[in-house]
This record gives sequence, C-alpha cells and structure tokens, in this order.
Amino acid sequence: MSARLLLVEDEANLAKGIEFNLELEGYDVRVVGDGLAAEALVTGPHAEPFDLVVLDIMLPGLDGLSLAQRMRTAGNYTPVLVLTAKSLPEDIVQGLSAGADDYLAKPFDLPVLLARVKGLLRRRDWTRGDGTPETVQVGPAAVDFRNFEIQARGETFRLTVLEAMLLKLLVQNQGRVVGKAEILEKVWNLSPDTETRAVDNFIVRLRRYLEDNPRFPKHLVTVRGAGYKLTI
Repeated sequence: MSARLLLVEDEANLAKGIEFNLELEGYDVRVVGDGLAAEALVTGPHAEPFDLVVLDIMLPGLDGLSLAQRMRTAGNYTPVLVLTAKSLPEDIVQGLSAGADDYLAKPFDLPVLLARVKGLLRRRDWTRGDGTPETVQVGPAAVDFRNFEIQARGETFRLTVLEAMLLKLLVQNQGRVVGKAEILEKVWNLSPDTETRAVDNFIVRLRRYLEDNPRFPKHLVTVRGAGYKLTI
C-alpha cells in the first residue's frame, strides 16, 4: 500500500509540480493551500490518517510552524517535512523544535525533496524496527518503539519521529556517553558543529516521559562537557 502524504503549499504552480512528482513516485497525495484547512485534516474529530506531512511555513490562515505545534499538542505525531525560504541554522533549529522532523530550504532541487521524503519515511520505519527490541524498559517507563509510545506513571506519552530516533540511539548505546555532535549527525542530519540548544530541549522532553523526577534524573543523565548517557 502506497504512503499517503499531505502537501500543504499555497503556491499553486509549485504545489502542482510537487504533487505530480510525488505521485510519479507512487505516493497518494492530498494537497491543500491554507494552514487552517490543513489543521482540520490533521487535528480534531475529522482528522485523516497520513504517513507524512510536507509543510510550507509561509501559509495563509495559519503558518506552518504553528500548525506543526498544534499537531503535536493534539497528539498527532505524523512525520513533518518543513519547506521554507528561511535557511539560517537558527531557522532550522526553530522548525525542528516546533515539531518538524526534517527541514528543506527553498529553492530546492526536486531529487533532494524526493530523497528527503523517502528518507523520512525510512527513518520512521527504522525507528519502528531495526533489530532493536520493539519494547524496552527504562526504569519505570515502558518504551514501545513500534507505536511511538511510552507508558509511565499511569500515562501514555506519544513520541515524534525525532524523539523516538534520539531515544533509540541512546538505547542502542546504553551505558555509553553519546555526544551532542553524534546526535546532531545521526538524528537531525545536521552538521556536528551546529550551535543549538535543540538537543538539550529534546533531552528535557524525554526526561519528562522517562523519569519519576525529571529535575533529578536517574536514567537519562548529562555528562558535563561530554554528552548524555542512558542507563536502563
């Protein structure tokens, strides 16, 4: 069954071109040109299932970053690929922190877009199963990589693709310090020397899921000047 994609792009000619080429790749594509219309498709009682959202930032009605944030707040963790004319490192980090899973600056070459779409779907599938156990116990928390969930303290927490990839990287290297440069390269696909607090922010979010007291973590700890270490 082909992956179902939602393309949110208000430039009609660009949207048609992207749609045409995605469909040539075998994807089932739904196109909308307004942020609020897209929100109705991914949140609320009439939300539709998609495997990936390709999302422009500058949109009428509701901008793309706000839409990504509302998706995550509503519990929709469908992978999001952001398209934007803003390409500074701080713009990329802002997009990733808002809930995007990958970031592509305009203007872009079509083969690059298609590769990013395939890569993001592959990353989602890798996170679900690559030889690492589908379920892992981290202290009191039960991590389900197949369904992108953590069960802890009687609650269920949903993971984004990036959160799941970061946690899986730490699980695969349990007991070893994983540096920020390695995380940026393997999870974010960013240069290892990128200056950003995004990794720290994601670690904070994972601690909220995994730890009984996130302020005094026992399982996901910071090794000052070196990186992070997960103890199961």
